[in-house]
Amino acid sequence: MEKLNLTKLDPAYYKANSKPVEINLSTIECLTISGVGAPHGDRFQQSIGVIYATAYTVKKYCKLDNKDFVVPKLEAFWWVEGDQIFEDTPQDEWHWQLMIRMPDYVTNDHVDQAVEEVIKKKKLGLANEVQLKPVNEGRSVQVLHTGSYEEEQPSINKIFDYMKLNGLQMNGHHHEIYISDPTKTPVEKLKTIIRYAVK
Repeated sequence: MEKLNLTKLDPAYYKANSKPVEINLSTIECLTISGVGAPHGDRFQQSIGVIYATAYTVKKYCKLDNKDFVVPKLEAFWWVEGDQIFEDTPQDEWHWQLMIRMPDYVTNDHVDQAVEEVIKKKKLGLANEVQLKPVNEGRSVQVLHTGSYEEEQPSINKIFDYMKLNGLQMNGHHHEIYISDPTKTPVEKLKTIIRYAVK
């Protein structure tokens, strides 16, 4: 059985370089879990474990239907509420939505089944908050950031400069796609796609 590999099938979504590039994205389906708090906080870290556990359990059920796939990269939207400036807002007040993209054939039934199993067998009650949701960013600008998550601002500024130069406005949240596994990659070599929907 050949595994569906969305990373290879949709390279525009998962590849970027150090110069900002404009792309147009179609609607995709993602497993999601949301919360508020710092990226190093317990809630965020627990949510990573929960969304991965759910994704791999969905994969197992799809494989039983002879539809196997490679679990794609972890992603996240980040934002703050109201008129606050993101950089000036304490991390404990950051809002986030973790996401893992799913193939088109994954259904709510697959996800409900997986969530039930993760809660029952892995005792991860937080899985009850995992949902399958459509994500539609449409026209977007993205850039590849190499290095620490704490030092993304120069890469973000490249996108803002591109938007200003081309008369574009932000039309969504700060979006990160974690190409590298931070548990296996030196900080200076971490690769993260940073993306903003624009209009």
